[in-house]
Amino acid sequence: MPVLQPQSLEFISRSAEQTRRAGMRLGRYYRPEIWSAWSATWERARRPWCRASPAAGARSMRLPARLFVLVNVYRRLDGKRLFHLDAYRLSGAAEAEDLDLDALLETGSLVIEWADHIEETLPKERLWITFSWINDEQRDMVFTANGSRYQILLGQLRRQVFGVS
Repeated sequence: MPVLQPQSLEFISRSAEQTRRAGMRLGRYYRPEIWSAWSATWERARRPWCRASPAAGARSMRLPARLFVLVNVYRRLDGKRLFHLDAYRLSGAAEAEDLDLDALLETGSLVIEWADHIEETLPKERLWITFSWINDEQRDMVFTANGSRYQILLGQLRRQVFGVS
């Protein structure tokens, strides 16, 4: 296993519920102009996260079928919007650019599932989350912050999850 960089945090979740709670905690810090992108080695590694991260502070949430919706909009209890882009069906960078992601960020935060499909279109400054499935109960999550805003966000998550800076 590679040694993590100072701007990274690794967290091994021991249950789907623990993964969901970590997603809820990070979701509290999403603000307009925040990018969060994730990739996973296997669908089941990220499913609890997908259900939790966008929903932090939302009244309710259901994940629609991947075939029909590219971008979901969630209204949080604080009135802010969170956009969830599922890039799985995008053919590449050109299609992602047609979605005008910058316009979405003017009114909310953006989380991107399957971000590795469109990575070349994403800004260098972002929070990247890599999920790996260990077994039915355990998931490995590596958070990498690129840029000062995201290093602060990662520090907030580190304090929330572990109680340390």
